[in-house]
Amino acid sequence: MNAITKPENHPYLLTREQASDFLGIDPKSFDKYIRPHNELDRFMIGRQERYTMKSLMHFIENYSI
Repeated sequence: MNAITKPENHPYLLTREQASDFLGIDPKSFDKYIRPHNELDRFMIGRQERYTMKSLMHFIENYSI
């Protein structure tokens, strides 16, 4: 496990910027390719979406080619 994926480097609920950093992709790529999927679990904090590392890993594992 590298430094990016260690839980202590990120809060439990990630912003889109933190989620894209966790996945190692640009925030615009996150918005275009990952965020639109309804299968990606997210929490709404007011009008802002938050993601967990577990839900991101689960999504990537299920939608890998």
